[in-house]
Amino acid sequence: MANRTPRGVAVDVTVWRIPLLVFGGIFTLQVLLIIVLMAEAKVRRNRVPPKGFPHFHPPPAIVSCTEVQIYSEGYRLFAAMLEAIEAATTTIYLETYIWKGDELGERFKQALIRKAQAGVQVYLIYDTFANMVVPSRFFRFPPTVHVLPYRAWRRPWHIFDFRRYGRDHRKILVVDDRIAFVGGYNIGELYRVHWRDTHLRLVGPEADDLGASFVDFWNVNRTARQPKIPMPPRSWSSELRAYRNDPVRMIFPIRSIYIEAIEQSQRHIFMTQAYFIPDEAILNALIRAARRGVDVRVLVPWKSNHVITDWLARHTFDLCLRNGIRIFAYQGAMIHAKSATIDSIWSMIGTANLDRLSLAGNYEVNMEIFNTHVAHSMEAIFHCDLSNADEIMPHVWARRSWAARASELLLSPLWPFL
Repeated sequence: MANRTPRGVAVDVTVWRIPLLVFGGIFTLQVLLIIVLMAEAKVRRNRVPPKGFPHFHPPPAIVSCTEVQIYSEGYRLFAAMLEAIEAATTTIYLETYIWKGDELGERFKQALIRKAQAGVQVYLIYDTFANMVVPSRFFRFPPTVHVLPYRAWRRPWHIFDFRRYGRDHRKILVVDDRIAFVGGYNIGELYRVHWRDTHLRLVGPEADDLGASFVDFWNVNRTARQPKIPMPPRSWSSELRAYRNDPVRMIFPIRSIYIEAIEQSQRHIFMTQAYFIPDEAILNALIRAARRGVDVRVLVPWKSNHVITDWLARHTFDLCLRNGIRIFAYQGAMIHAKSATIDSIWSMIGTANLDRLSLAGNYEVNMEIFNTHVAHSMEAIFHCDLSNADEIMPHVWARRSWAARASELLLSPLWPFL
């Protein structure tokens, strides 16, 4: 007698096979779409972006006891950073995510070496993963310069610890514990010339908050052969505060501060984000603000340096537009700023993007500022940026192609991971 497979077993196999086939098909389509988008990104990188965009350079403002200067283009910023380095007398702390080995990167390197040779204590931190394409010889410094190449996995077992997946995404320069820079700018000619970003310079006692951020990170991640830096004293300020995301310690204040500020908004929210992939809590807070009559505007790059991120961001546009949030697409250049200003009193500028990687994954640092003069400057910069942006109108967005809709839907499962 021939063996027969019981009918129940055959049904069970079919039931399991269908979802596996569906999952496999979706996964295959996702991979194919990602390959196409990566090819598009490669073509986009080979195009030379424009060498100019409208920008506004505001006057400095006094916040508490510190002078605050906002930079919205690279030429002034990097000139000011190099000037501060050249004037250093005691210490220089430089921490960056990306440090290109180009002409500008070499200028920073040689300036730091000269100051170290003159007796200034120079400490450098850079993220090794972000600089994989930079020749390793560029990061060779004389022993007078203390260098910490940050690696997320320093022990084999760190691969099993999800707290160790965070990259050092911070961009800090602190000189003599009195002058400090922080914001979205990495170091490189690309960022000086072609990218629109936002950075701060602090001159005064509140610069010590950023100095303490650097020292704490250095002391925690240094090797036994590297010197320990004494923690500088920190001043109290209710108007100007630095907040740090620290994945190993599971501390993520920046997300909470954003939500609290959005919830308190009464008149307007002007937000500029390089990668707008908010989690459910932040997105719902923005929607609630728009529904109660707050003028909520979000400025994003139409074509960023990460094409997959662009499509993931667009997945949220439908919900935003239906609920009264206005979306503006920056044209012609990459806008890399991570900033917001609310009700002409509160502002946030720093290194953290509005996505999961920044808000619950990477090392980040943002400055929270309560000051009307700074807020008015941020509003002027925002309106200047709008002159180079197209508003995405709800009725136009609703008529986008089926291919665009399908691509957004296909990539949407990746949204929680980015």
